[in-house]
Amino acid sequence: MKVFGVETLHEPEYDEIVSLLRIGGVIAFPTDTSYGLGADPFNPAAVDRIFAIKGRPESKPILLLVNSISTAKSVIHVDDRFLSVTETFWPGPLTIIAPANSGLPRNVTAGTNTVGVRWPIAPFATMVVGRFGKPITATSANCSGMPSTVTADEVRVQLGDSVDALVDGGLLPSRTGSTLLDLTSDLPTVLREGPVTFEQLQEFFKGRIRRTIA
Repeated sequence: MKVFGVETLHEPEYDEIVSLLRIGGVIAFPTDTSYGLGADPFNPAAVDRIFAIKGRPESKPILLLVNSISTAKSVIHVDDRFLSVTETFWPGPLTIIAPANSGLPRNVTAGTNTVGVRWPIAPFATMVVGRFGKPITATSANCSGMPSTVTADEVRVQLGDSVDALVDGGLLPSRTGSTLLDLTSDLPTVLREGPVTFEQLQEFFKGRIRRTIA
């Protein structure tokens, strides 16, 4: 496993990281909440590696990071409600579940025909998405059932050398991960609370929202 410091990344390091993604590699990297596992979502073998690294049930979808609305449109169906929500809360720690486009591999959506997407406030993450030219995965960099990781050392403890590269972004702000909002039904539903609060979303939707926390 190669380790990079986010503060010392230059063109050659970015090129190396993007090259790893292009050949099916998996990286652990900082987002605007906790550390995530990045891979090419259009490479089923790379996504399978994420499930193996995490010990994650394949019945759970994998969320994706984007760096623009146009990038989001490459993987999901975008409607007016989605555009309204993202105009207010993106970039930011809000993951939105939306209908997936048909081109996404089944192991990304877990057969649900939906996928979660987020445009983070995270310079490294958005830079890599831009250089890669398409979304990357960002499921949490932890063993399934264990706490999310907010330092590079925690990633090492949980995942060891199972990833190809680790980008050390220091201490991250949110072990709970991003807020998870499902827009696939008539009534928007908060599935996980995080930095974007239920009260903020309730005000935005003028009370027409529900909360179903696992």
